[in-house]
Amino acid sequence: MIQLSDRLLAMEESATIAMAKKSRELKALGMDIISLSLGEPDFYTPAFIKDAAKKALDDNYTMYTPVAGYDDLRESISLKFKRDNNLSYSKEQIVVSTGAKQSIANVVLSIINPGDEVIIPAPYWVSYLEIVKVAEGTPVVINAGLEKDFKITGDDLEKAITPKTKMLMFSTPCNPTGSVYTKEELADLARVLKKYPQIIALSDEIYEHINFIGKHESLAQFPEIYDQVVTVNGVSKAWAMTGWRLGYIGAPKTIALACDKVQGQFTSATCSITQKATISAMHADPSVLSDMISAFKKRRDLVLSLLGEIPGIKINNPDGAFYVFPDCSSFFGKEYNGTTISNSDQLCMYLLEEGLVALVGGEAFGDPNCFRISYAASEETLTKAMHRIKESLSKLT
Repeated sequence: MIQLSDRLLAMEESATIAMAKKSRELKALGMDIISLSLGEPDFYTPAFIKDAAKKALDDNYTMYTPVAGYDDLRESISLKFKRDNNLSYSKEQIVVSTGAKQSIANVVLSIINPGDEVIIPAPYWVSYLEIVKVAEGTPVVINAGLEKDFKITGDDLEKAITPKTKMLMFSTPCNPTGSVYTKEELADLARVLKKYPQIIALSDEIYEHINFIGKHESLAQFPEIYDQVVTVNGVSKAWAMTGWRLGYIGAPKTIALACDKVQGQFTSATCSITQKATISAMHADPSVLSDMISAFKKRRDLVLSLLGEIPGIKINNPDGAFYVFPDCSSFFGKEYNGTTISNSDQLCMYLLEEGLVALVGGEAFGDPNCFRISYAASEETLTKAMHRIKESLSKLT
C-alpha cells in the first residue's frame, strides 16, 4: 500500500481550482454553468507581447536560461520597479519564477523554520496557509472583517507578534476581497515592522495595475523597513498572461540569493520565450492597460449594483483586483427542499446546483461568512449570473 507523506495529507486542495474543476465537469455533462470561480482575466495577451514571443522563437531563445532569469529581463524589471513604484532593486535583487505562486513559495521556504510563526491577515489568498504549512511554519491569522474593509491596522499586527514571529504575508490589492491598502495604512504597518527587524514582510502586489483609486502603493517604499520587505509581482493579471507562467520578486540580496538556490533545485528557470516576451511588458507604459482597467471597474460597479438588490447580502466597495467578497451569513440556517445551509461553502454548492453559478466559499480564504465572486467575465454573463444568484437565494426559507 502506498503511504503518502504527512506533508501532502495535511495540505488542502486549492478551493478555486477545485471549484473550476467541478464547473468543467458539469459543463461537460451539458449543463449551462456560469463559472465565476477562477481569478483569470478574460482578455487576451496584448499583441505586442505575443509578437515579442514570436521573435524570441525566431531568434532561437530556446535553451536553458540562468535560474533567476535572463539579465536583460531582470534589468527591465528593475526599471519597472523604479518607474512604477519608486523602488530601487538591482538585478541581483530580482528572481524570476514560474508565477507569483512559486515566488511566494521560494521566499517562505528560504525564511521559515519549523515552528516559526507567519502572520496572515484574513481574508487571504488560498495558497498562503498551505505554503506556510509545507515549510512547517505556523500560520497566525488576524481576522479583518467586512466592517474594517478587510484590512488590518498596525495595532492589529502588533497584537499578533510573538517571539516566534518571522514573517507577515498579505496582498494589496487583495485577493479575495479587492481591498487596497492606502499609503497611510501601509505606513501604519511599517511603523510596527520597524520595531521588529527580524520580521520579513511579504507584500503580494500581483494586482498592482488593476486599481480603481489611482496610484498603487508598495510597502517597500518606506526606507526604514526596505530591508525587511519582499515585493512579489508578476504578469498574469494585468498583462493577461496567466498561461505564460512568470512571477518575480524584488528582495534584499540575501533573500534573492536564497530563492535562486531553492528554485535551482526545484524548477530552475521559467520558460525562455515567456521571459523574452515579458521584457516588452516591463518596458510598456502601464497606460496601455487603461481600457482593460476601465472595463473591470465598469463590471465591478455592475456587480455591486446587482448584489445590492439582493436582501441579506452585505458588501464593501472593493478598490482593486477583480473580486467581490460578499457576506452571505444571513442565509445560514435557511433551507430548500430539506437541505439546510450552514456555511458559505454549502451555499456555494447550492448556488452551483440550483443556480448553475460557480463561486468559491469563504472558508478557504479565512472567512466562512463570505464567498468570492470573480467578475473577470462579460457584463452580459455577470448580469445573468447575478440574476441566477438572486433567484436561487430567494428560494431559501
